[in-house]
Parts: sequence; C-alpha cells; structure tokens
Amino acid sequence: MIEATLRVLEYDKVITLLAGFTASVPGKERALALAPLVDRDAVAEALAEVSEMAALLAERGRPPVGGCRDLHQALHRLRAEGTFLLPEVLLDVLSSIEAARDCRNYFVGREQAPRLAARSSELEPLRELNRDIRQSIGARGEILDSASFELGDLRQQIRQLRSRIKRSLEDLLSSEKLAGAFQERLITERNGRYVVPVRADHRGQVKGFIHDESASGQTLFVEPVSVLDRNNELQSLQREEKREEERILRRLSALVRRESSTLQRNQEILAHLDLRTAAGHLSRGCDAVAPRLADTPLLELRAARHPLLMFHPDGSRRQQAVVAVDLLLGEDADTLVISGPNTGGKTVALKTIGLLALMVRSGLHIPCHPDSRIGLFGRVFADIGDEQSIEENLSTFSGHLRRIGRILAEADSESLVLMDEVGTGTDPAEGGALAMAVLDSLRRRGARTVVTTHLNLVKGYAHLQQGVENAAVEFDRATLAPTYRLHYGIPGASNAFTIARRLGIAEEVLERAASYLGQGEREGLELLEELNRLRKDLDRELADAASLKRRAEQEREKRRRLLLEIEEQKRGILDKATRRGEQLVREAEQSLKAVLKEARVEKIDVREQARLTAELRGVRENLVEMRPEPVRKGMAPTEVRVGELLRVPALNTEAEVVRPCGDEVELSILGKKLRLPLAQLEAFDPRRFAKRGGGGKVRSRIEREGFTPKLMLVGKRAEDALLLLDRFVDDALLHHQRQVEVVHGAGEGILRRTVRDFLAGHREVKAFHAADLAQGGDNVTIVELREG
Repeated sequence: MIEATLRVLEYDKVITLLAGFTASVPGKERALALAPLVDRDAVAEALAEVSEMAALLAERGRPPVGGCRDLHQALHRLRAEGTFLLPEVLLDVLSSIEAARDCRNYFVGREQAPRLAARSSELEPLRELNRDIRQSIGARGEILDSASFELGDLRQQIRQLRSRIKRSLEDLLSSEKLAGAFQERLITERNGRYVVPVRADHRGQVKGFIHDESASGQTLFVEPVSVLDRNNELQSLQREEKREEERILRRLSALVRRESSTLQRNQEILAHLDLRTAAGHLSRGCDAVAPRLADTPLLELRAARHPLLMFHPDGSRRQQAVVAVDLLLGEDADTLVISGPNTGGKTVALKTIGLLALMVRSGLHIPCHPDSRIGLFGRVFADIGDEQSIEENLSTFSGHLRRIGRILAEADSESLVLMDEVGTGTDPAEGGALAMAVLDSLRRRGARTVVTTHLNLVKGYAHLQQGVENAAVEFDRATLAPTYRLHYGIPGASNAFTIARRLGIAEEVLERAASYLGQGEREGLELLEELNRLRKDLDRELADAASLKRRAEQEREKRRRLLLEIEEQKRGILDKATRRGEQLVREAEQSLKAVLKEARVEKIDVREQARLTAELRGVRENLVEMRPEPVRKGMAPTEVRVGELLRVPALNTEAEVVRPCGDEVELSILGKKLRLPLAQLEAFDPRRFAKRGGGGKVRSRIEREGFTPKLMLVGKRAEDALLLLDRFVDDALLHHQRQVEVVHGAGEGILRRTVRDFLAGHREVKAFHAADLAQGGDNVTIVELREG
C-alpha cells in the first residue's frame, strides 16, 4: 500500500527534483533512495540540518561536495588478492580525498551550523595517501616520472636510446649512396620498433628486416640492421618500464586498500552532505521552512503550497505564483470533508496534504508559513484517481472499494487517510451511505481523514457529526475560475448549472434539469449559494477590519516614535544649554575671584570688595535661574485655536497648535508634527500664542537672530578668537548646522594652529579640514559637526 500511496501523491517526482540538485553520484543515489523516516528524533535532526544548510547556502554558497566519486566498486574489487587499481580509478580516489578535505574546511568554525560542522569534522583528509597519488598520477591519468626513482631512471634511458636510434636513421635517410631508395624521409614505428619506408623496387639497397608494407605494395617498412640491437634494447627497457608502472599501481592500490574503510566512511558523509545541500537548494527554491513538529497527529499548515506546482520539470522555478491554502486537521476535528465544483482544487488540496506530510517525514522542508505545525503520521494512505484494473476485471468503483478495504484493514490512530470523491461511481444514495460508514470506521480507529465529495449526504454528515468539519473550495462564479482557497465550516456547491450555463448549454435544458430536482434539493442549493455569498461578504469585511487595525497600529507606533524623538531632541538641547550656562558661570566666578584676590592684595576700598562679592553672589543666583523649570500641572484645554501654545507634560515642552481635530489636536514641536488628545495637554493661563516672524514660522526661544555659518577671525588675537569660536560652535549646534566655515587667514600660522587645536579637542566636532582652493584653501577651515 505504501508504494501505491507514494506514487499517487507524486512523491517520486519530488525525489527526482531533489536528486537534480545533488552534485555527486553518491549524493544522487542517496537522494533517489530517500524514504519517510520512522524515528521522530531522526526527522527533527534532518529538518534542523536542512535549515543549517539553507542558511549556509545563502551566506557561502554550495559546499565542495562535487568531487566525491562512487568508490564502492573499486573498493570491492580490492578485496580480491592480487588486484590493483588503474590510474583513472586512483584519480577518482584522489578526487574523493580532496572533496573530503575541502568540505571539512568549508564547515570549520561555522557556529550557525553546529550539526553539519560536527558531521563534517568526521571526514578524514588522508594526507599521506593524497600526497602519494598526486606524486604518482598525472591529471590525465598518466603515471609520472616522480612515481619512483626506478621509473624515472628507466624513462630517461628510453628517451636517450630513442634519440640515438632516430639520429642513426636520420643519417641513413640522408645518405647519398641510398638516394632514391626511400619513399620519403620519414621515421615511423611498426610492432614497437623504429623503421623507415623503403621503395619496393630498392629493397636490396637497405639491409634489414621487413615489418610491414603499404596497401599498394609500393612501400616496405624496413628495420635497418644498424638499429636492430638498439631496437631490441629499447623494447627490453619498455618491458621493464611496464613492470615498474605495475609495481607502482600495486603499491598505491595497497595504500588504498589499507584506507578502504575510511574512504567508505568519507563517501557516506559526503553523500549525506550532498543530500542536505540538495535539500537546502530545494528549500530555498520553493521558499520552504521546517514546520514545528506537534506531539499528536495533526495538521496546521498555514499558507501551504504544492511544491511541484512551483517548479518546471527541469528543476527551474516557475514565475507564476502558486495560491497558498490553509490546511487544518486534528486539533478540533479528526475528519475533514472538502466539497465544491470540479477543477476547484479539491484534489490538489488532498495531494498537498499527503505530499507535505511525507516530505516532513523524509526530513525535507515544506512550502508553508513558519508558524505551521504538523504531526508525524506513522502511515499515509491515499485513494486518489481512477485506477481501473483490466486484468482483474475491476471497474472504477470496484477499484476504489478494493483500496478502501485495504485502508480499513491497516489504518490506526497514527494514520493519515486521503480519499478522493469517496462514495462515487455508484448510486449517490448508496454511495453516500457507504462513504459515511467508512468515515465512521476510520474515526473509531482514531485515524485522521480528509475526503473530497460532491455528495450532499456526506456534506450533511460533516455538518451533523461532532469532530467532522466541512470545507469549501472557493469558486469565482463571474469568471468560472477556481481560486483554490479553502473556507472552513461550510460545504461547497458543485455549481454544475452555473458552469453548464457559462459553457453554452441551452437554457431550456438547464430549466428542465432544475425541474427534476426536488423542492428540498432546490432550496438546499439556494441556501448553500446564499451561505457562500454571505461568507464572501464576511471575509471581505474581516479583511477590511484587519487592514484598518493594521493602519491604526502603524499610526500609533509612528506617534510613539515621534514623541520619543522629540523628547530626545529637547533633552539634548536643554542639556547642551545647561552645560554652556554652567561653563560661562564657572568662567565668570573664576574671573571675579581673581579680581577679589587682586583687590585684597592691593587693599582696594572695602565697599568695592563688597560690590564685587555681591556680583559673585548674583552670578551664582543666575546659574540657578538658568536651570529648566519644573513641570507645572495645568488644566486640559477644552477648545484651542490655530497658533495657540500648549504645554505637553509628557515632554516638558511647549507646542504650537497647527489644526484642531475634535478631541485631538495636530501640533508642531521642533519642526515635527504629531496628533495628541486634548486630555494629554495643558493650557496656559492666560492663553499664549506663538509670535510670528516674516516667514510665518515659530521661532525657538533658544535661537539667535542673524546666524551665519561662517566665522571671520582674520586679525583677531588668539585669546579673543577662541572665545568667538567657542560661541560660534555652540550657536551652530543650536541651529542644527552640520557644516560651518572658519576664516582665519594665513599670517604666521599661529591663529590657524590655535583654531584647529581647539577643534581637535571639541567633542561635538566630527571632523575638520582645509577648504578647497576655490573657497580659500588653507586660509579657511571647514568644520563638520555631530548630529544632536
């Protein structure tokens, strides 16, 4: 039964799609062999590893698993005594070793992927075997001279001997005595021996052995006597070379045989990592997630999509969006009855439920909302589609009954049962009764069941039975197009008359068909249509209400952030003003103390000392007065006018009324606008209004008239220039200036150094630099201030 279920739910197509994302033969074989897992912990571990891999793919790209080769056959062959591996197979071994090394390095230190990092840490790089094969076998499969000293020496002798043979034959070809005896000046080989082409009519002129002749018989390939011994020596050396090459291959094969278990383990790990990489690609390709695993068999899949609808057969992503559907079962109901028109998406919903359940059991992510939950069903049964059996002489209905019988015999409390068009293929009354009895039996077994139907008896059963729920597929009657959405709690109409009318069936036929319906059936259909219309209106109103709620929450959050921003700005300005006042007072105190000290030393009149002491006391009193006023509790205004100033207790500041709005008022605070309830404001007594300048804007009490972002210090003494510069920077900050100019001239550079030393120690100065030549060059310093 499990094989039939996998086939009908198209599980094999998902597996083929998954295998297409692998990069190695072992990984592909592992993907094609993937089946639902039994152990819950194994499922959770697999889902977590796929999550780690999907994150790594987004950050670092694919791990280097493509070099993994299938070594099963080669390692099995080495079990036989006396066998050795050919160079191309040794290159496969080398490729797998380097893939293990590179994959291990890829995962090193990946804290966001602890499971995969732990698994990859088990890979053995086999450095010695890697070095030996790389030193002995070239990239094209040739055995290198460096494979052994003996091989290198033999090949050197062979090269030298070949060179001597060729020189001897070239001398022969150039001999004047033998002019005309050769077909052409060419040295070639026959049977592994060097020969020259001699014209047949001059065979007696060149003494030697004939090894071959041309097809025409005009050319003879002769091994001259002069090179006979050297050719013999060359063949002897070549035989020794072959023996040495075989000895090298046997030595390397022995090393591979010694590490065969490690190579086998590496291959298993690399195939596993390749499978997880493919699963990560599949997850990213269909925007899939790892759903939360429920402790009980239930479905709570939000915004679920059928994965095969999201890909082309070649594995590329479709551009057309797939409609998401909520699939709910098992929390309040153990049975779901889906109804509605043909081509409305009932079967797609059924297959989506089954396929996603199988994918989760296989450790694969599924396309749904991250908050989705799903239980692990021990077995999934599906009776979907018409599978007539001609050999067994079974009709469609008989085939359905045969499969339902098997399901009833095997289903239990951990089973998920999916049945398409249950009870069809026979008399509707009998089919409906049989369908209800089947559902009763499955419910007694504790199975979770989803069925589709057109039968009113089954729809009514779902309405009356506790624990059974109706769901309707949405259908747009205006366009006759399905929307593929599910609406829970109501049955769906088949809309047969509506579809027939839009497809051109004559009206008289439809009227006649309606007359055959009983009064109760007609009223039931009309009621169902009215329920669907009301449901659509309700859905629309709920969507509008949700939209209004979201906008209100966004507006509330915007207002909260604005209040915080204004409070922060106000606090910054007050702190800066207070610090500046305290600094000025400290300077004044120090100056007056110095004067008093000097007065005492010079014995100035007592009355003058008293006057100076009084001045010092006045300075201290002014310092106290400069501190921010405490918040005073006032009355909330009942009415306001544009331009009126109100107190905002929450911010301990004033604001100007921009526009009254009933119980609320739109205010302007430090250039920002926001709306607050009147109850959160206080009115001044008597009422106060903003003073307007020529531009009509409210001026802050801390602003000074006529501020210009350029300070002229040319000709000033350094002490005077510093006082002016300090005040200028403060004024610039209070006016929210971000960049100002200080003109100090050139001179001897004293004033420039003084200015820049001051700016370097000022905490509100972000940076400064000389101006462009067009602005004055080094005679002008451009100052960049921090944002307040």
